[in-house]
Amino acid sequence: MRVLFVTPEIDDFIRVGGLAAVSAALPRALRIWTDVRIILPGYRDVVTQFPDIEIVGECPALAEMPACSVGLAATKDGLPIYILLCPQLYDRPGNPYGDACGRDWPDNDIRFARFASAAALLASGKLDKNWSADLVHANDWQAALVPAYLAWSGVKIPTILTIHNLAYQGLFPKSSLRRIGAPAESFHIDGLEFYDKLSFLKGGLIYSSHLTTVSETYAREITTPELGCGLEGLLTKRSNESRLTGILNGIDESWDPRVCAELMRPFGAGDWEAKRANADGVRQQFGLALSRGPIFGLVARLVHQKGVDLVLSAADAIVSAGGQIVVTGRGETAIENALMEAHRRRPDAIGVAIGFNDREARRIFAGSDFTLMPSRFEPCGLSQMYAQRFGSLPIGHQTGGLAETIVDGETGFLFTQPSTESFLGGILRAFATYGSKERLNSMRRSAMSKSFSWNISAASYSALYRKTIVAGV
Repeated sequence: MRVLFVTPEIDDFIRVGGLAAVSAALPRALRIWTDVRIILPGYRDVVTQFPDIEIVGECPALAEMPACSVGLAATKDGLPIYILLCPQLYDRPGNPYGDACGRDWPDNDIRFARFASAAALLASGKLDKNWSADLVHANDWQAALVPAYLAWSGVKIPTILTIHNLAYQGLFPKSSLRRIGAPAESFHIDGLEFYDKLSFLKGGLIYSSHLTTVSETYAREITTPELGCGLEGLLTKRSNESRLTGILNGIDESWDPRVCAELMRPFGAGDWEAKRANADGVRQQFGLALSRGPIFGLVARLVHQKGVDLVLSAADAIVSAGGQIVVTGRGETAIENALMEAHRRRPDAIGVAIGFNDREARRIFAGSDFTLMPSRFEPCGLSQMYAQRFGSLPIGHQTGGLAETIVDGETGFLFTQPSTESFLGGILRAFATYGSKERLNSMRRSAMSKSFSWNISAASYSALYRKTIVAGV
């Protein structure tokens, strides 16, 4: 079974959010069942890591999208990676989607339509003469037009689109239709049109053979007006047709505190002295005061969705009760500034590192007693899984993947509303647990025993791939 996995980011080379971790782990877990290959845009940070890329095909120009080449390389462990080489579109500073100031690139419609159209050509065997796909697995809005380009060219290859976050839809002016070579007749309510704009994600929802999202709870939530982002009607229709499936993400096996080389001291369940050593290391790293109170970690994209404003509103209560807060992540400038201001007010109790560093994240999970996850919505979430494996009990809003992966009162704490009052209720329960070492250590053991293996998710995807291929386009 030959599968083309289409993603705009992967942990090996370039990371913006959780999609990068999924794109690194899921294809590797699938290799026992499939010949899975990844296609990725040739960003500067990707191309520089491959001195020798074998060119396997050329994409002709289409509408306002330039011609480009497709090269083939491989990761150190042999995972095949196709790289779309087009320096004028992808060889830029900043992240894959915008400049260093956080502004989206103005030609993102061209950049990701070119990516999707090239992936469609590759899947259909028109670029690499030695390979074509039995199925395409596209991810998020940046890859969502792959099924559309296949349909527009009359190529019948089954396709799956995974929605990692419905809030990011790839919306562009109607004029983009001409720029990306989409047929004019595709711009209507049952096509790419979304409130008189062009929606890349809606194109994927319309043209894909099957849709998945990253937890069963989120698959239900996106069919409601509250979390459907204006697409709930279409998603309800797909669900009623049995063409929408929730498959929970997993986490990489390297998230094991017993063997993690990044920690101050590796530790297992029961070795609480070594966990305390990690806590002392975090305090020292962030310049916090020595304390016998709990550390609350926040490892997240610093955006409204993640409820960081709720953390800020609860910060005084946490500190007044004897807790300390450690934050790492990057995101919206206003939120970053507010966190830095909180740190300036209480540098002894609130530590903030703007940016993302995997080593730092692992040390925070290992050193913290609790992990804050007050997300307004959370399709799956990975931090709560990492936290549990490292004995940091998550305090999460009962939504999406958080509701599926946190056992309330056993491996963490769930609160019901995305409000400061409800969040503080979870925090007070955490403080009460911290005051009872027997209860705290029992919950830590339960959390650390949880398995979130990608093998479970990969088996579900493999079965869905086969079912979709049998069903046809």
